[in-house]
Amino acid sequence: MDEIDIGGIPVPDAGSLFLTILAIHVAAGVTCVACGAVAALSGKGGVRHRRFGRIYLWALGVVFASVSVMSMIRWSHSAHLFVVGAAAFALALTGHLNRRRRPYLHIAGLGGSYIALLTGFYVDNGPHLPGWDRLPSWVFWILPSLIGLPMIARAIGRRLPAKGVTS
Repeated sequence: MDEIDIGGIPVPDAGSLFLTILAIHVAAGVTCVACGAVAALSGKGGVRHRRFGRIYLWALGVVFASVSVMSMIRWSHSAHLFVVGAAAFALALTGHLNRRRRPYLHIAGLGGSYIALLTGFYVDNGPHLPGWDRLPSWVFWILPSLIGLPMIARAIGRRLPAKGVTS
Protein backbone atom coordinates (compact mmCIF):
# COMPACT_ATOMS: atom_id res chain seq x y z
CA MET A 1 0.00 0.00 0.00
CA ASP A 2 1.28 3.43 -0.88
CA GLU A 3 1.94 6.10 1.69
CA ILE A 4 1.62 9.86 1.66
CA ASP A 5 3.64 12.22 3.83
CA ILE A 6 1.75 14.55 6.19
CA GLY A 7 4.00 16.73 8.32
CA GLY A 8 6.85 14.24 8.09
CA ILE A 9 4.70 11.32 9.21
CA PRO A 10 3.94 8.62 6.64
CA VAL A 11 0.20 8.01 6.37
CA PRO A 12 -1.28 5.04 4.52
CA ASP A 13 -2.94 6.05 1.28
CA ALA A 14 -5.98 3.86 1.96
CA GLY A 15 -8.50 6.06 0.21
CA SER A 16 -10.54 9.13 0.95
CA LEU A 17 -12.70 7.47 3.65
CA PHE A 18 -9.58 6.49 5.59
CA LEU A 19 -8.09 9.98 5.33
CA THR A 20 -11.36 11.62 6.40
CA ILE A 21 -11.66 9.34 9.42
CA LEU A 22 -7.98 9.96 10.19
CA ALA A 23 -8.56 13.73 10.26
CA ILE A 24 -11.45 13.25 12.70
CA HIS A 25 -9.32 10.84 14.74
CA VAL A 26 -6.43 13.31 15.03
CA ALA A 27 -8.73 16.17 16.06
CA ALA A 28 -10.41 14.00 18.69
CA GLY A 29 -7.03 12.73 19.93
CA VAL A 30 -5.65 16.24 20.37
CA THR A 31 -8.86 17.17 22.21
CA CYS A 32 -8.37 14.16 24.51
CA VAL A 33 -4.78 15.06 25.32
CA ALA A 34 -5.63 18.68 26.13
CA CYS A 35 -8.89 18.10 28.00
CA GLY A 36 -7.56 15.08 29.89
CA ALA A 37 -4.62 17.14 31.15
CA VAL A 38 -6.88 20.04 32.20
CA ALA A 39 -9.26 17.67 34.01
CA ALA A 40 -6.41 15.89 35.79
CA LEU A 41 -4.83 19.16 36.92
CA SER A 42 -8.10 20.81 38.01
CA GLY A 43 -9.65 20.72 41.46
CA LYS A 44 -11.47 17.44 41.85
CA GLY A 45 -15.23 17.73 41.68
CA GLY A 46 -15.08 21.32 40.46
CA VAL A 47 -16.83 22.69 37.40
CA ARG A 48 -13.62 22.71 35.32
CA HIS A 49 -12.75 19.11 36.27
CA ARG A 50 -16.23 17.85 35.38
CA ARG A 51 -16.53 19.88 32.15
CA PHE A 52 -13.15 18.89 30.74
CA GLY A 53 -13.58 15.32 31.97
CA ARG A 54 -16.85 15.01 30.02
CA ILE A 55 -15.24 16.47 26.90
CA TYR A 56 -12.37 13.99 27.32
CA LEU A 57 -14.78 11.06 27.57
CA TRP A 58 -16.78 12.10 24.50
CA ALA A 59 -13.62 12.79 22.47
CA LEU A 60 -12.23 9.42 23.52
CA GLY A 61 -15.43 7.83 22.23
CA VAL A 62 -14.73 9.48 18.87
CA VAL A 63 -11.11 8.26 19.00
CA PHE A 64 -12.30 4.71 19.66
CA ALA A 65 -14.96 4.84 16.92
CA SER A 66 -12.48 6.24 14.40
CA VAL A 67 -9.71 3.76 15.26
CA SER A 68 -12.30 1.00 14.90
CA VAL A 69 -13.15 2.10 11.35
CA MET A 70 -9.51 2.63 10.38
CA SER A 71 -8.58 -0.76 11.83
CA MET A 72 -11.30 -2.46 9.80
CA ILE A 73 -9.91 -0.85 6.65
CA ARG A 74 -6.33 -1.92 7.46
CA TRP A 75 -6.74 -4.76 9.98
CA SER A 76 -3.41 -6.48 9.33
CA HIS A 77 -1.57 -3.23 10.09
CA SER A 78 -3.80 -1.80 12.82
CA ALA A 79 -5.33 -4.61 14.90
CA HIS A 80 -3.06 -3.76 17.85
CA LEU A 81 -4.23 -0.13 17.74
CA PHE A 82 -7.85 -1.30 17.88
CA VAL A 83 -7.03 -3.28 21.04
CA VAL A 84 -5.29 -0.27 22.63
CA GLY A 85 -8.26 1.96 21.70
CA ALA A 86 -10.77 -0.53 23.12
CA ALA A 87 -8.77 -0.74 26.35
CA ALA A 88 -8.58 3.06 26.61
CA PHE A 89 -12.32 3.45 26.12
CA ALA A 90 -13.19 0.60 28.52
CA LEU A 91 -10.93 2.09 31.19
CA ALA A 92 -12.47 5.54 30.71
CA LEU A 93 -16.00 4.16 31.00
CA THR A 94 -15.01 2.25 34.14
CA GLY A 95 -13.57 5.42 35.64
CA HIS A 96 -16.58 7.51 34.65
CA LEU A 97 -19.10 5.03 36.05
CA ASN A 98 -17.24 4.93 39.38
CA ARG A 99 -16.77 8.67 39.82
CA ARG A 100 -18.97 8.85 42.92
CA ARG A 101 -19.01 5.42 44.56
CA ARG A 102 -15.41 4.33 44.05
CA PRO A 103 -13.10 7.31 43.55
CA TYR A 104 -10.05 5.01 43.32
CA LEU A 105 -11.53 3.29 40.27
CA HIS A 106 -12.38 6.71 38.84
CA ILE A 107 -8.75 7.80 39.12
CA ALA A 108 -7.31 4.48 37.94
CA GLY A 109 -9.76 4.10 35.08
CA LEU A 110 -9.45 7.57 33.62
CA GLY A 111 -5.71 7.77 34.30
CA GLY A 112 -5.25 4.36 32.70
CA SER A 113 -7.26 5.45 29.68
CA TYR A 114 -4.99 8.49 29.26
CA ILE A 115 -1.94 6.21 29.42
CA ALA A 116 -3.48 3.89 26.81
CA LEU A 117 -4.31 6.88 24.58
CA LEU A 118 -0.70 8.09 24.69
CA THR A 119 0.61 4.55 24.22
CA GLY A 120 -1.42 4.17 21.03
CA PHE A 121 -0.10 7.49 19.75
CA TYR A 122 3.54 6.68 20.47
CA VAL A 123 3.36 3.10 19.17
CA ASP A 124 1.91 4.35 15.88
CA ASN A 125 3.82 7.63 15.48
CA GLY A 126 6.89 7.46 17.72
CA PRO A 127 9.11 5.76 15.12
CA HIS A 128 8.50 8.74 12.80
CA LEU A 129 9.11 11.57 15.30
CA PRO A 130 12.47 13.35 15.29
CA GLY A 131 14.65 12.03 18.09
CA TRP A 132 12.10 9.39 19.02
CA ASP A 133 12.96 7.52 15.81
CA ARG A 134 16.20 6.41 17.47
CA LEU A 135 14.44 4.59 20.32
CA PRO A 136 13.68 0.87 20.24
CA SER A 137 10.02 0.06 19.57
CA TRP A 138 9.42 -1.45 23.04
CA VAL A 139 9.98 2.02 24.57
CA PHE A 140 6.80 3.30 22.90
CA TRP A 141 4.82 0.54 24.61
CA ILE A 142 6.08 1.15 28.14
CA LEU A 143 7.12 4.81 28.46
CA PRO A 144 3.59 6.22 29.01
CA SER A 145 3.03 3.64 31.77
CA LEU A 146 6.39 4.33 33.40
CA ILE A 147 5.46 7.99 33.65
CA GLY A 148 1.71 7.70 34.24
CA LEU A 149 1.38 4.86 36.75
CA PRO A 150 3.35 6.60 39.53
CA MET A 151 1.20 9.70 38.98
CA ILE A 152 -1.97 7.60 39.29
CA ALA A 153 -0.62 5.92 42.43
CA ARG A 154 0.14 9.33 43.93
CA ALA A 155 -3.35 10.62 43.12
CA ILE A 156 -4.95 7.55 44.68
CA GLY A 157 -2.66 7.86 47.70
CA ARG A 158 -3.89 11.39 48.26
CA ARG A 159 -7.45 10.07 48.44
CA LEU A 160 -6.63 7.48 51.10
CA PRO A 161 -7.42 8.39 54.69
CA ALA A 162 -4.37 9.28 56.79
CA LYS A 163 -2.94 6.38 58.78
CA GLY A 164 -3.74 6.43 62.44
CA VAL A 165 -6.72 8.75 61.94
CA THR A 166 -10.03 7.30 63.00
CA SER A 167 -13.36 8.77 62.22
